[in-house]
Amino acid sequence: MRKLFRYMLIVLTLGIGIQVAAPAMAKGPITIGISDWPGWVAWYVAEQKGYFKKYGANVKLVWFPSYIDSVQALAADKLDANSQALIDTLAPIEKGVPLKVVLVTDNSAGNDAFMAKPGIQSLKQLKGKTVAFERYSIENYLAYTAFKRHGLNIDDSNIVSMTTGSAASALMAGRVAAAGVWNPWINRIQQHGKGHALFTSASAPGLIPDLLVAQQKSLKANPEQYKAIAKAWFAVVRFINAHPQEAAAIMAPHVDLKPKEYELSLKGTRFFGEKLNQKAMNKSDAPESLYTSTRDTASFLMKSGKLSKQPDPASFIDASVVNQAMAAQD
Repeated sequence: MRKLFRYMLIVLTLGIGIQVAAPAMAKGPITIGISDWPGWVAWYVAEQKGYFKKYGANVKLVWFPSYIDSVQALAADKLDANSQALIDTLAPIEKGVPLKVVLVTDNSAGNDAFMAKPGIQSLKQLKGKTVAFERYSIENYLAYTAFKRHGLNIDDSNIVSMTTGSAASALMAGRVAAAGVWNPWINRIQQHGKGHALFTSASAPGLIPDLLVAQQKSLKANPEQYKAIAKAWFAVVRFINAHPQEAAAIMAPHVDLKPKEYELSLKGTRFFGEKLNQKAMNKSDAPESLYTSTRDTASFLMKSGKLSKQPDPASFIDASVVNQAMAAQD
């Protein structure tokens, strides 16, 4: 799943432990990295339902069991484009990696949560207690936001850095008072009566945007291909909204889950079609706008020492793909 990008790994161009096609030229397939998140596994719907073919997109989907490997691959120029979170995109851009955000796949809308063990009903009760999440991750950002909105300081708790799976296990075993997790961990913790959510991404619209991020040279060489990819994505969103059960049946096998379980993850994902993408890619104060989420995410990263200054969203957001795809819709 999604972890915060550690920039020191960007510089690795050899030995990153994966085999990925070199960036596509104009006539080759556009390689898109995907990993375990509903907004990205949904690309398989485009493949299986024939939307890539319908709109003339020549795409090769590249599956990454480890999300961080996909982020590294894009930064190391091993992919044309990648499905990744905004929070993992800002540091590489600051370091000069030529990336462009061309599409918003989704916003987390309940699939990320800060959960506490039974008996703890408020964030105030966590003062001095042990909480677990991976430092500088999306779950760290969610917890930080929750405490800040309630006028509290997350550093008043005893923070232990763990992977999400380990944090979920620790909460279920009663070894920590609270943990930052995502689905399917949220549902599993709740089903076993081992915890409940104190704060979720459903209460923070726009906080966690998930994107399609492209190499600038690939976008420049293949503008029509990216327009076709966006049109295929919009068709995917329409299909998921109209046929969630069938969509879950297509997506679930790729992450070893049952369709019924995966339907719960779809409910916690706000998929971005044409209108939401137009709102996201343009400057406004709306929570869905990447200009808003970039400002807030950068503030967290600056406080964490992972970013030196506020980035200019206009320098890396390219709305042309979305705008042209919308203009060319059937």
